[in-house]
Amino acid sequence: MFEFFNIDMAFNRLDLRVVIPVIGTLLGFMVFWFTQKSDKLKEQYREKYGEDRGSANFIMFTRYLGAFSMGVLPASIFFIVFPETTFLKLGMGVYTETLISTIVWIVGLSIVIIPIVYFSAKKSENLTNYPQIRSRVWNRKMVLGNLASWAVYLLGYEFLFRGLLLFPLVEELGLWPAVAINIALYSGTHIPKGLSETTGAIPLSIVLCLLSVNTGTIWIAYFVHLVMAWTNTTVALKYNSEMQFVNR
Repeated sequence: MFEFFNIDMAFNRLDLRVVIPVIGTLLGFMVFWFTQKSDKLKEQYREKYGEDRGSANFIMFTRYLGAFSMGVLPASIFFIVFPETTFLKLGMGVYTETLISTIVWIVGLSIVIIPIVYFSAKKSENLTNYPQIRSRVWNRKMVLGNLASWAVYLLGYEFLFRGLLLFPLVEELGLWPAVAINIALYSGTHIPKGLSETTGAIPLSIVLCLLSVNTGTIWIAYFVHLVMAWTNTTVALKYNSEMQFVNR
């Protein structure tokens, strides 16, 4: 059947270095996304905690779930199949040779990104989606919980995209095929958020992938993404006329 293309149908162990990250990304995001869109589960949280607190608790739950389904679970499977792999090889470490450049990139990109996000976060298009927690009344505990859940979620998220889905694929496929796969899957996860976020994720993915490969770590991608999320959600809360902050 496949003789014309001279395809070798044999499946070897090294193929799993590509298959596990790619399929893990798809399945991990599916678990996160369809849980987040579950009206039944949302209603259960509202009934248990009330409208505002229920909304907040549900979103924070889905973020922690996303960190597990997209970060912990596929990585655990990868470590079981390839026990010789270390967190350092997947970008979860620090190299003394690239430490200074890593810090410089984090600070430099943050300085550029914060004002851009600040002004775009006030736009009506952005306020439709952010802050993701749609509670009408916020207090300090809710704000801190929101920021903490973003930090945990993005750690799992960036470990997946700039670690597990990048470094093994670069070794097996080469830099640009690995980056292309990363762009496709990363941008694809933004499709539900609209055209602007989906297209904006393409150049961002290229930059973060190249910086991750050059420094050997995910930390530039993680902290830059965290700065974006924290700035966006804080500014959106401030300028959303349907929400108010109560200092208690």
